[in-house]
Amino acid sequence: MKPSWDVDLLVVGAGPAGVAAAVMASSLRMTCVVVEAEGVGAKLRAIGALENVPGGWSTGAALAEALAGDLARHQELGRVRVLSGRVVRVAGHDDHVEIGLEDGRLLTASAAVVATGVTALAPGDVPWIEAPEIRQLPPLWRVAAGDLAGRRVVVLGADRPLGTWLRTHAQDQVHLDVLFPQGDQYKTDEVAGDPRIRLDLVARVAVTPVPKGFRITAEHPGGGAHVFVVDAVLGNIGSKPAAMPGLVAGEDGYCPPDEQHPRIRVAGDVKGPRMQRIAVAMGDGSRAALEPYYWDQAALGGPFTSGR
Repeated sequence: MKPSWDVDLLVVGAGPAGVAAAVMASSLRMTCVVVEAEGVGAKLRAIGALENVPGGWSTGAALAEALAGDLARHQELGRVRVLSGRVVRVAGHDDHVEIGLEDGRLLTASAAVVATGVTALAPGDVPWIEAPEIRQLPPLWRVAAGDLAGRRVVVLGADRPLGTWLRTHAQDQVHLDVLFPQGDQYKTDEVAGDPRIRLDLVARVAVTPVPKGFRITAEHPGGGAHVFVVDAVLGNIGSKPAAMPGLVAGEDGYCPPDEQHPRIRVAGDVKGPRMQRIAVAMGDGSRAALEPYYWDQAALGGPFTSGR
């Protein structure tokens, strides 16, 4: 009997987790469609230095090119297709799963892996920043050190891209005032010895555009505040999950794997904030593709043995 779906596996997102899921699925002779809105490894391409990913990759751009090559190889084998599009919803049913795209297309499969990762937080997303005139800040990790030379720059937040950025620009002479809340304190150990930054624990920060830059009002946990003007303000305040309608999200916005429809697997950074590392995401994407392959026949239709 003909299956009620188009392919064995739909993968939403072509970052490290999504590509790993597609490669694993193809190696198991599962047919797979990968849907990506921005391009394979789009977020990786802005990472200037990699130190925690096996394989000898020195930059995120090099790893992104390798991932694109992996998908191209499996496309040539005829088991993977890559579609450009933005997924706006996912839905699980008794015998299949479907995803809807922004342009109206509908795709179906036996199972889906959602690996949409995270997106940068805006000032309005966190309680410790008051910046009503600023919707979004330029993220630190997208800025070249040469653009900051000779300028007084404030970085809001001490999220982990700070360390990566400093390693990427190890020879560049810049100075960054990093204002961060108590919740970021544990992340500062890896950068505390770098003479190019000044770490400043704050309770609250107000940012106001002025003719020559930005006026910063920094309030400290023990009381008191200081006001100063800087040339530029960059964001490094963390990320939020890029979830979508149809996924079950917790209070923090992340999507617990055990709470999703059985035919919908989540992989990589969209699952939670504690283990957001590229190598972890890659392994998690592979696992997410293996799970539906080994489904028990009595539960959800059994492993893929149709030879399609």
